[in-house]
Amino acid sequence: MTLDKRLGLRFLPYGANYLDWPDMHELRAAIEHGVLFRYQTETESVASRLERRVGERLGAGHVLAVHNCTEALRLALVSTRPRVGDVVHIPAVTFVAVAGAVLSSGLIPVLVDVDDSLSMDTSLIPEGAQRAIVAHMEGTVAPLPDGVPYVIEDSAQALGATFPDGRHTGTRGYAGTFSFHHNKVLTSGEGGLLVTNDPAAWETMRCYHDHGSARVPGRYPTWNEDAYYGENLVTSEAVAAIQYQQFRHLDEVLSGLERHHAIAMDDLPERSGLDLLPRAAGDVKISLRFRCESRELRDAAVTALTERSIANWTLNKYLLPDHPVVAGRRSLYADGFPWNLAPDKTLALSRDGFARTRDLLDRTLCVPLSPELSEAEQALAVKSVRQALEAA
Repeated sequence: MTLDKRLGLRFLPYGANYLDWPDMHELRAAIEHGVLFRYQTETESVASRLERRVGERLGAGHVLAVHNCTEALRLALVSTRPRVGDVVHIPAVTFVAVAGAVLSSGLIPVLVDVDDSLSMDTSLIPEGAQRAIVAHMEGTVAPLPDGVPYVIEDSAQALGATFPDGRHTGTRGYAGTFSFHHNKVLTSGEGGLLVTNDPAAWETMRCYHDHGSARVPGRYPTWNEDAYYGENLVTSEAVAAIQYQQFRHLDEVLSGLERHHAIAMDDLPERSGLDLLPRAAGDVKISLRFRCESRELRDAAVTALTERSIANWTLNKYLLPDHPVVAGRRSLYADGFPWNLAPDKTLALSRDGFARTRDLLDRTLCVPLSPELSEAEQALAVKSVRQALEAA
């Protein structure tokens, strides 16, 4: 593959570039075993091995593998034993799956405006709030609100990120969720992880995720005497095996991103009206985030990069106040559930109706970094980005 091709609009970002058949030892073993349901085998499942490895790597007391991060969010919410119609404070800038997880749990999302880094402005959360989901967007470590008993960290885009105290994102709140979707740090196409340090919460989560009972490996199905209804959120051995292979390369991916980011910081574009947003030491450097002086300059930069086949994206699609699900209170239920449970509740917390946030998003541009490239290739990639942006 030529360098130009590797630096172009790649559809296999980050961990996908480390998928390799000779490295798929766990997947081969699972297939040769002939059992792809984790609770059907009397030996230790690949999913259990994955959970143990993740717990050790992230410093999490308990880990549960599920189908995707949206399910992990719902599972975390349900484990707090809410009442239908309870509110959950979520950032106004994040993927719609966060709002969807809240709504599909029978709860009401309250949008909280963001700060200049596009992280939730925790100063807007009212006293007495019970539940909040904080999204660590674009690998940026977001602050957690104080005084909220159930803080769920959405670390879908921040696997490997750390707080200043050294703890990993996802491990400081009540629970943390991670995604292995195709364009995340690591990938299994789909796949999610849920972590918590609360033993009681863990027991609730692992029961609810498999029809309300804690399974005994090799003796499926068995039922707890105190079983309650749940769902089938159990991952498969095949997906867990790919995640395990990916986890083997996490440090390699993170160090490659750090190196590419450092090279970019030493060769910034000389272009007025274009600033590179700073990254904290613990952030996962999945992209360069530029703040332009105007929407027109942002659009010109997008055009210049795209014409040179350099991958880039904008963030306007993450503004939840403008999403049909939220703006139109969309629901498949005939009575509008669960929106109908909160007709008079304030569903947004912003000082200016999100005007400042819209302006920030209109002027923000992201360019991905490539951990799999050699140092020399990364330097060439940075040069290409610089030349494109200086020509915009």
